Amino acid sequence: MKFYRALWMITVVLTVFLPLEASAIGIEGALGIWNMKQQGDMSYNGPDLNLEEDLQLGYDTAVFGRIKADMPLLIPNIYFMFTREKNEGTGTKAEDFVFGDRTFSKNAPFSSKLELNTYDLALYYGIPFLKTATLGKLNVDAGLNIKLVDLDVVLTQNNVSESKEYTTPVPMVFLAVQFTPVKRLAIEAELRAISLGSADHYYDLLGRLKYMVIGPAFLCAGYRHEDVKMDRKSLRLNRRAGGPFFEIGVAF
Repeated sequence: MKFYRALWMITVVLTVFLPLEASAIGIEGALGIWNMKQQGDMSYNGPDLNLEEDLQLGYDTAVFGRIKADMPLLIPNIYFMFTREKNEGTGTKAEDFVFGDRTFSKNAPFSSKLELNTYDLALYYGIPFLKTATLGKLNVDAGLNIKLVDLDVVLTQNNVSESKEYTTPVPMVFLAVQFTPVKRLAIEAELRAISLGSADHYYDLLGRLKYMVIGPAFLCAGYRHEDVKMDRKSLRLNRRAGGPFFEIGVAF
């Protein structure tokens, strides 16, 4: 997992940061926090475990950051975003249950940890002439996104512990809309999505209100929603997470 993560980050650095210095015509970066509530269930060679009721993993605060560059001519624009989630809880179940190769006892507390880190890299183009035709008020982007999903789950009860982790790339479509009704205010929406029918899907949708405070600095408030259904290496995750977020950043 560490190898793939390192390889991904090297790719990001080479793909994103090296071209920026020489040719970017616009750069935007931001850091933020996402106050989320998650629902759903997961399993690992055993019964479904409810994230809220069984694992007590309902609420979490994630940290995320992003940087995007508008490139000239026919070079695709570049958008990198990372999100780090780490949620821990202590729960009980009324019956024995299996997680992985371990059996956990009924009516005894067990601790759980779910760590989900994602790294998004999108290459996209704006719809030609739309921004010019609307006098700079409306822009629509479309492209491809690769989301690297880094999932780590641990359950522990007394001397019994089981864990499972994997890292997998997920190709997605990328769509974004920016509407600027007045000079300092913008309304933005972004969608990263893939669906494989009833098997797997991953939807990552957000909307933000951005206000330019002074100079290149801006503040954002918005809402983000994720809907994930994945089954990798016998670890099945079916999760929905949503909540408000806040950002601070700069745009040049």
